[in-house]
Amino acid sequence: MNIADQKIAVAEAALAWIEPHLHHDLVLGIGTGSTADHFIDLLAPHRARFGGAVASSGRSADRLARLGVQVYDLNTVPELPFYVDGADEINARLEMTKGGGGALTREKIVAAASKIFVCIVDGSKRVATLGRFPLAIEVIPMARAQVIRALTSLGAEERIGAPDIALRTGPDGAAFVTDNGNCIVDVSGWSIAEPRRLEARIGAIVGVVESGLFALRPADVLLLAGPDGVETF
Repeated sequence: MNIADQKIAVAEAALAWIEPHLHHDLVLGIGTGSTADHFIDLLAPHRARFGGAVASSGRSADRLARLGVQVYDLNTVPELPFYVDGADEINARLEMTKGGGGALTREKIVAAASKIFVCIVDGSKRVATLGRFPLAIEVIPMARAQVIRALTSLGAEERIGAPDIALRTGPDGAAFVTDNGNCIVDVSGWSIAEPRRLEARIGAIVGVVESGLFALRPADVLLLAGPDGVETF
C-alpha cells in the first residue's frame, strides 16, 4: 500500500477497533487531519449507534455536522471514553508531535479529557527520535518575538540543536490564525530525545499557549499502517 492507501486502511482499522464500544450514550473525541477525515467519513454511517462527538477543530466539527453526526461542546460532556486522532510523528513510547493542521491546543485538551487515546497513523509517521517534523507551538500574538528568543535559548540549553524558527503563514502569505485566535511558530532542527522534559520546559515559557509535543499525555493505543497492513501497539 502507498501512503494514501495506508491512511484509509488505518482509518478502517480504527473504526473496527471502536465499533464494539459504540452505544447510544457514547460521545467520541475526534481529531483533525487527513487521516482523521477518513475516520470521520467511515464513522458517519454509524451515527445512529452513538451519541455524537467532540471535535478538536472547527474543520472536523464542520465535517462531522455535514455528515449528520451530533457535535458537542466538551464542557457539556460528562465523560469522553475515547479520542481518535492522527499524529505528525510518533515514537516507540507513543509520544507524539502534532499540530501540522494547526489544531494542537484543542487536540491536547480533548486528549487530556479522554480516557483512551487511539492514535492512527501511516507508516511514515513512526520515528526513533521526535524532531524530523517541525514542532508546532501556539503563541499569543503579542508574545511572538519574546517566545522565539526563549525557544532559541532553550535549544542551546538543552543541547538539542540550533532551531530554525518560522512564523506559520497561510496560502495568502498572512500569518496563520488558529481557532483560538493565536499564531503558530514552527521549530525545525531539534532532535528531541527527552520529549516529556522539553514539553514541560516549553509550556513554562510565558506567551506559549501549547506545544505540539504530546509526551506528558501520550497515546494509549497505536494503530500503525504499513505496506502489508495495520499493526496494533
